[in-house]
Amino acid sequence: MGILLVTMRMSVFSSVISLLIGLPLGILYGYKDIKVNKFLIIINRTLMGMPPVVCGLLCYLLFSGVGPLRHLKLLFTVEGMIVAQVLLITPIVIGTIEPFIKKLYPEMKETLEGIKVSEFKKLLLIVNESKYEIVSVYLIAFSRSIAEVGAVSMVGGAILFKTNVMTTAIMNYTNMGDFNMAMALGIVLLLISLIVNIIASIMQLGI
Repeated sequence: MGILLVTMRMSVFSSVISLLIGLPLGILYGYKDIKVNKFLIIINRTLMGMPPVVCGLLCYLLFSGVGPLRHLKLLFTVEGMIVAQVLLITPIVIGTIEPFIKKLYPEMKETLEGIKVSEFKKLLLIVNESKYEIVSVYLIAFSRSIAEVGAVSMVGGAILFKTNVMTTAIMNYTNMGDFNMAMALGIVLLLISLIVNIIASIMQLGI
């Protein structure tokens, strides 16, 4: 139960924060066709391919005893794992929503400009028309978060009763030869993903 609670805390917080940061940026990149956005999209697509261990190493160096953020004391904490997850997942959220908005907005642009809708209302309408896609993007963010092992093990240290999550626990039990426990945790992990996807599907049907 301890492992499960730490996993859910890390996954929910990191996926929600990533969505809150990435969604506005993804909409902005897809909505505004300016040169700086094109450059930022290239940078973001590069970050989408960042290996988790590289992100984990970066966070470790930032949070360790000689790092510039050592005073935050985030190393080997759930909060530090959440930060690492947000760095990994936010580019994926941006890169998933941006092409959808880039395709959606031209279909709305002529009508919106014809009735002289303000920029703020345009953004609200874009969000409203993207509700189904936003739920899908969150599912991607949550799935990426709950399945992560590289970055969280480096930043969190897989400390028992503190920062050990499902993926690191599965790896540890496998290394110890306790395949029954590893398989049991794997099944629980899949069941969590199934439940989240069922809830999301119900939400999408309502949309």
